[in-house]
This record gives sequence, C-alpha cells and structure tokens, in this order.
Amino acid sequence: MKRILPPLLFGLIGAAILVGLGTWQLQRLEWKRGILSEIESRIGGAPQPLPDMVSPAEQKYQPVALSGSIGEEALFVLVSAKQLGAGWRVISPFTTEDGRTILLDRGFTPVDRKQAPARAEPVTVQGNLHWPDDRNSSTPDNDVAKNTWFARDIGAMAEALKTEPLLVIARQITPPDPGLTLMPVDTAGIPNDHLQYAITWYSLAVVWLIMTAALIRRRSKED
Repeated sequence: MKRILPPLLFGLIGAAILVGLGTWQLQRLEWKRGILSEIESRIGGAPQPLPDMVSPAEQKYQPVALSGSIGEEALFVLVSAKQLGAGWRVISPFTTEDGRTILLDRGFTPVDRKQAPARAEPVTVQGNLHWPDDRNSSTPDNDVAKNTWFARDIGAMAEALKTEPLLVIARQITPPDPGLTLMPVDTAGIPNDHLQYAITWYSLAVVWLIMTAALIRRRSKED
C-alpha cells in the first residue's frame, strides 16, 4: 500500500487540477458567449446620431444611419478576406448633410482593382462606428506615398483625408457601390476557443489518470 499511495495521490491531485482548468474554461466559454451576444445585439441595434465627443470604449459598434456624399479620394488597406482572397478595404471621406466629414469603410475590392468608384450623387449609409485593432508587432508601416496601408490607423487616415477621427464601417450603402463588396462588422473575427481549451484539459486529465493507473498496476506487480 505504501508503494502505491504516493502515485495514487499524485495522480488524483493532478487530475483534479486538470479537471478544474477544464471547468474554468467552460465558465469562460459562457462568459464569452454573453459578450458576443451583447456585441451582436449592439451591432444590430437602432441607429444613433454621430457622437460629438469620441469615446471608443462606449461607442464601439454603435449603429448609425447617415445621409450625405462620398468624396473622390480613397485610401486602400491591404487585406485578405475569406472566399474573396487578397484585396483592399476602401476608405473614403464621407460628408454628412449637416457638414461633418468622417471616414467611411466602403468595403472590399480585389487586389488587381485598386480603385474606388467616384460617387457624385447623394447616398445613404447604414453602418457601425468602429475602432479596429488591425496593427500588431509584425504589421508593416503604411506606405502613404504609394497609398498602401496595412492597418486602419484612424488618426493617420483622418489626417490624410482631412476628416474627423471617426470611422464608420458600411453595412448598407444606397445606391450601392459598384464593384465593391461590403465588409460589415460582426463577431466572426472575435476568437472564442474556450471549448477547445476545455476539451484539451479534460483529455489531459483522462490521460493523466490512465498513466497513474498504469504506474500503480506496475508497482502492485512488483510487490
């Protein structure tokens, strides 16, 4: 009994820790689902006016409905989109009926079509305010001279297009932009891997117990 007690305790304690980690991940899964549900509800909520004071934490994903005109200038952000391949996000200035000019993400154009259709006529836009987190330590610097951007840096883009530092991601443009595919905000890009982590921890707990049982069996035969 003395020979099997240490590995038995070691095995049970280790398995309990692994099961605890798996359970914690399941709790995180429910928490993350709640966050995603809240974001989806906010994205599809009733449109609100453009804010006068910018507060990204409170206004992120805020739905808006705008009427106005799209400027002729455009900035191009290199992206890769599922089912669409490599291409550009087109960012243009948008001037509202009351004279405010903001940034408008008009959608996606293929990489070999680095152009944005000019819009002379008035348009209406439904979309969401956003402060995208495109940049990380491996993101190259924007090549402003060649109009090749690698991240939607709102401050730099607003300065380049002489707009307010507000970005609206279009969900619908009426009349629609010819040749552009809308890329509205959604929760698809927000990771939620807690279920996979939970399965991993529970699987490790099972393996741990199997190895413990094998060790105890071997020691029992040695007695």
